Amino acid sequence: MSIINRKQEFTELDQIAAERGPQFVLVYGRRRVGKTTLLTAWAEQSGLPTFYWVAKHAPRQVLMSNLANHIYGWEHQSDAGDVEIRPADWDTALRMLAKAIGSRKTVVILDELPYLLEEDPGFASYLQAAWDHHFKQTQVRLFVSGSHIGMMTRLVQYQAPLYGRFTAQLPVQPLSFADCAGFLPDYDVHKRLAVYAVVGGIPAYLERWNTTQGLNTNIERLFLKRTGWFRNEPMVLISDLTQRETDKFEMILRAIANGNHIRDRIADAATIPTESLSHYLPRLLDLQLIERRIPATVPLAKREISKESRYFLRDPFLRFYYRFVDPNLHLIEQDLSHRLWTSMQETFRAFVADTFEEQCRVWVLKQAQRGALPFEPDVVGGHWARDAQVDVVAINWREKQILLGEAKWGEGNVAREVIREMVAKTPLVVPERGEGWQVHYAFFAREGFTEAAQEEAKQHSSRLVMFAEMEPGLN
Repeated sequence: MSIINRKQEFTELDQIAAERGPQFVLVYGRRRVGKTTLLTAWAEQSGLPTFYWVAKHAPRQVLMSNLANHIYGWEHQSDAGDVEIRPADWDTALRMLAKAIGSRKTVVILDELPYLLEEDPGFASYLQAAWDHHFKQTQVRLFVSGSHIGMMTRLVQYQAPLYGRFTAQLPVQPLSFADCAGFLPDYDVHKRLAVYAVVGGIPAYLERWNTTQGLNTNIERLFLKRTGWFRNEPMVLISDLTQRETDKFEMILRAIANGNHIRDRIADAATIPTESLSHYLPRLLDLQLIERRIPATVPLAKREISKESRYFLRDPFLRFYYRFVDPNLHLIEQDLSHRLWTSMQETFRAFVADTFEEQCRVWVLKQAQRGALPFEPDVVGGHWARDAQVDVVAINWREKQILLGEAKWGEGNVAREVIREMVAKTPLVVPERGEGWQVHYAFFAREGFTEAAQEEAKQHSSRLVMFAEMEPGLN
């Protein structure tokens, strides 16, 4: 089984397997992020006996019987096709599993647990009792996994039946941009960024991309046809995560995707009372569908209460879908995908430019983690205000040092004026109008810089970085 770029997760799983005593691990992450592939690939590599079972949408008795039959088949190394086991309750089935494990160090994976909990919320209590009375006397490595992030994380909350039982948690995050190279072998770094801007770091999405074809062909095939693979993915993803009031959550996501980043504007665009956002926005933050950004120049003590925050879609796939596909479903229904792509091209470069800015901030953060910046920042982000905006900001408040960065995704070399403009607006951005502060600059370009820009940069403690040079530093 092949798996790309999950070295950290494999290391963490190896550490869990090496621990003494039984281990009970909560594994969660959004739909199609690769949880099952990760767990089963690691289990196969570990060489440990492994029992895998996945829950489905089915009645309680059907699920109990299905689990019991799988346990019997695994224990007796058969498909148990002629055996029909109907346990009286979950305790009976889980005792069967503990008995089958015996004293062996064994990996047990119970996948898509939320499906089971939807059908029978009481299963969590049975699992808690089984852990306390049966599994704690074994050498089990028990993993429960699911895509409903909210439901999975609620399992560890106080007063939940399984509270205090988990020995570890493993959130499975989307892959980074740098990780995507393994899925896109025929694309250069610029095309890879465009793909990442469209589908993000979701392995199942990246596997659908055909790098022997151009960007436009893939986008038309996957998104802009009535039979496109991604056609209903957003609706399934959001309903899978939210369960209730899916329409309201989708309206909020659509509003943010269309450029409404402040609470009042989000509420107006989504036709939802502003006070109601206090219910929906925290939920979307918990589900990691959106993120709250605060200017890096807001003092640390004021960040939590800052009214300058803005909300953005965290998931690149949803950003692309709501920006280009959702408003044009009428064209897709009429099979006018080529016309749609033609109209999209006018704004697609600017759309990718936003992702380039994000990767510039990621690069600065990675440089900070490696000690490669002139100082250790407290925060890495951006800056926005009425009089000035800066793509990349890193700041150390105690040392009064700041880095200001500008990202340019346009074709051709970046000109000297870009550097001069940044230097000119520095007093508008740096706290205390720069008095007593040491300012550093970084400029990021798709392709390169003119000779005049290079000369200008030397005068202002500036670092010039081309995108192809950035990529290794994004790992």
